[in-house]
Amino acid sequence: MHYRYKTQNVCSSEINFDLEDNKLHNVVFTGGCNGNLKAIGKLVEGMDADQVIALLQGNTCGRNYTNFAGI
Repeated sequence: MHYRYKTQNVCSSEINFDLEDNKLHNVVFTGGCNGNLKAIGKLVEGMDADQVIALLQGNTCGRNYTNFAGI
């Protein structure tokens, strides 16, 4: 299934991805640091979504932090 997630309080405005059997595929960010976000998409390709959430939850950028609440 394809998802489009509108982000808040981060540089990227949106994340598009496919979720099959709880595995992430085709992760694409809109906005933000293009090179770094392309790399993240490659790194999480095929990973279990719960594992990605546990790994990235609370990551900080300035005063903002990664929050997967509501996903």
